[in-house]
Amino acid sequence: MRLKDKVILITASTRGIGLACVKACVKEGATVYMAARNMDRAQEIANKLSGVNCVYNDATKPETFTSMVEDVVADAGRIDVLVNNFGTSNPGKDLDFAHTDPSVFLDTVNLNLRSVFMASQTAAKHMAMCGGGSIINISSVGGLVPDISQVAYGTSKAAINYLTKLIAVHEAKNKIRCNAVLPGMTATEAVENHLTEEFRNLFLRHIPLGRMGLPEEIAAAVVYLASDEAAYTTGQILTVSGGFGLATPVYGDLADKTSRR
Repeated sequence: MRLKDKVILITASTRGIGLACVKACVKEGATVYMAARNMDRAQEIANKLSGVNCVYNDATKPETFTSMVEDVVADAGRIDVLVNNFGTSNPGKDLDFAHTDPSVFLDTVNLNLRSVFMASQTAAKHMAMCGGGSIINISSVGGLVPDISQVAYGTSKAAINYLTKLIAVHEAKNKIRCNAVLPGMTATEAVENHLTEEFRNLFLRHIPLGRMGLPEEIAAAVVYLASDEAAYTTGQILTVSGGFGLATPVYGDLADKTSRR
């Protein structure tokens, strides 16, 4: 019960990593608010989980990143933890630098950044009045190292990593911590639907642990950063990626030729 009595708001929480975070936080004793556009789907999930409520959030409507926080505070009286899980990209249009339309780039960066900035700014105001809190941004390893495509997504995640550190520094005086969790390739519907098996296998060759992560493993990092166990942890960029990016760039080519004993 590491999160007992904490009020937690999680965006994009009806599937994948977001839903895993909901379940993990509830299991640890939190009262969780699922922020979602599809309220019917969210309510269906909430009906099956004790301690889960729903608030409306539509990423295409910027004002809802503020209103969802206000709705939580109005209902629960406070907000202790904000998990900014929302993030989007269109792999069919978010290409390399030369071929990505400027409008696609700017729209993606704007959407992903404002989701974190607006929600965090509103939540921090209420957290400060209640003695502090924790903001957790779900970023990506794609924000650490350049990829051969998804220039907008990678740029937005890199910016979120930096914004995480800024929030940590600026809000420390209010006892608000801010950290980021950076998943690597994770076994979600999005990965299944948007990445070919050939690409997944190629990517896995560069992960020392040799497999995709599970949404529950990302959620475990979120639970830690939300808990009082992380009371002295802020401004950290925590990768949960099976070791992706640690080894030499030719790791995938050499691993099969070298003993892994």
